[in-house]
Amino acid sequence: MWIRSLFMGALMVGATAATTGAAAQDAKGGKDSSLISRYEGSRLIAWRNTPFAEIKPLKLLTEDIAKEKKLNPALTVEGEVQELFYLSPKGRNALEVQRNYEAALKQAGAVLVYTCVDGAWGCHRSGGPAGDILLNGPIPDSQRISSGVYEAFGALSTNLRFALFKLTRGGADSYITVYSVDAPTDSKPFAGSAATYLQIVQPKVVETGKVSVLNAKQISSGLSAEGKISLYGIYFDTGKADIKPESKPQLVEMAKLMKDNAALKVFIVGHTDNQGVFDANQTLSQRRAEAIVGALVKEYKLDAKRLSARGAANIAPVASNASEAGRAKNRRVELVEQ
Repeated sequence: MWIRSLFMGALMVGATAATTGAAAQDAKGGKDSSLISRYEGSRLIAWRNTPFAEIKPLKLLTEDIAKEKKLNPALTVEGEVQELFYLSPKGRNALEVQRNYEAALKQAGAVLVYTCVDGAWGCHRSGGPAGDILLNGPIPDSQRISSGVYEAFGALSTNLRFALFKLTRGGADSYITVYSVDAPTDSKPFAGSAATYLQIVQPKVVETGKVSVLNAKQISSGLSAEGKISLYGIYFDTGKADIKPESKPQLVEMAKLMKDNAALKVFIVGHTDNQGVFDANQTLSQRRAEAIVGALVKEYKLDAKRLSARGAANIAPVASNASEAGRAKNRRVELVEQ
């Protein structure tokens, strides 16, 4: 509530929400941010909310620009993430819309961290904002209008404008990304309009104590009862296959299980949720399983012949992928007795 009260007065300046007309054409279930309104008359063509996520808002920077601007491309922000995709009224361009958002944010006391425009290399590393935004998992059909978001921000969009702002209050930093483009001229529904992406990351303390590390005895009991067991104590960054340090307690127990049961052979199976493209999830889940096998062999001296890595992507969910809670259950590692 404190963030909302600080933002609302200033952010309604220059980027005021339309009170009529736009809502009727909005993507079903979408709502404007409580921190910053839409550009007047715009419609919400897609949205995506994540209760808790890890975001790297400066990952698109090249090394040269990062050094010149004294910025850290590895900057990582954790918190509640709201993503909103808007289409402006006809006749408005990306520059005009972007300037409205920037003015409103500055008036609210937000500090500009970085900005770039079409043609600047900092806007294009790894596909630039469009690649990072649109390839970061698909937007469910129920949260967008047709395939509009992909067309509006597509490869033929022009006049790219990107800005990242930081607002600090009470020692906590909120990050707001504003990314506007002129929609492709060959896209009849969107030509002549500006498309704007807002990403708002609000600091949030993660609830801990929700996952416990299974000890060797518990893992053994699970294998004896069902021939497999799900483990949630091994951690990876989103889209990565590097095992995070906090995974060590679970790896220790897995190694202990194998050493206590010299004849045991297992499949180590990586599972993902349904976000993203299946082939990419398949590759990712396989790489994660291989990383676990590699760690157990290298660091805990287990015989590689007793461990077999497999990637299952999202073909074997244990919960519905319709909710974040369900997706969290599906992102897991399984030990399966051979």
